[in-house]
Amino acid sequence: MRLLAPLAYLADLALPPRCPGCGTVASADHRFCALCWGQLHFLTPPWCARCNLPFAFDRGADACCADCLAAPPKHQGIRAAVAYGDIARAMVLRLKYGGRTGFAETAARHMARLMPDDADVIVPVPLHRWRLWSRGFNQAALIGQALERLTGKPCDVDVLTRPRATPMLRGLGKRARAKAVSGAFAIAPASRNRVHGKAIVLVDDVHTSGATTDACTAQLLRAGAASVTILCWARVLQDDSRD
Repeated sequence: MRLLAPLAYLADLALPPRCPGCGTVASADHRFCALCWGQLHFLTPPWCARCNLPFAFDRGADACCADCLAAPPKHQGIRAAVAYGDIARAMVLRLKYGGRTGFAETAARHMARLMPDDADVIVPVPLHRWRLWSRGFNQAALIGQALERLTGKPCDVDVLTRPRATPMLRGLGKRARAKAVSGAFAIAPASRNRVHGKAIVLVDDVHTSGATTDACTAQLLRAGAASVTILCWARVLQDDSRD
């Protein structure tokens, strides 16, 4: 290891760690610069007891938001590391379209603190094969695999499939988005035994309207999952239909 130290030093000089948000030189891999760090809004309680929507003040441990009171979700909550904003968005775009696949671990490091204690299996939201071919990877799967390394919870990338391509959901209303993803997801037949009776953690990069994760949750519960909790890097708190 001592013999490799000079090589590591030269590599750091040639390819220094970069801030995941803005790309400036950072103190270490997966570290944000001070400016970007200050702009990240980390999500913590107090929040809705049902969906984890942040509250401005503590309403009590059992308090629920208006949407959950009107129509309780099928999942066990949406656990997001940060609120969707300029820095969170920049990192996601660099991961998905800039080929910075190492940022999947950056996201996972901040998501790991929110992993449910009773989690049995991590299941990433799948991409349609055309999108997977064009991009070369599924960012949700990379995050899920990083979470497996960090938490020890197994990640199964083959449970959910996406047999039907879906249109862009941005700009669509709630009903239109639900219709667009209807039938888009399925459980791989060979995976049903790995789902039945399990507490599933459904992983994605960004949670917006919930149309995608609701469709995935419905399939997992139909296959016999005991529960489904959503875990993501960023959550859009003001819905702008970017799901």
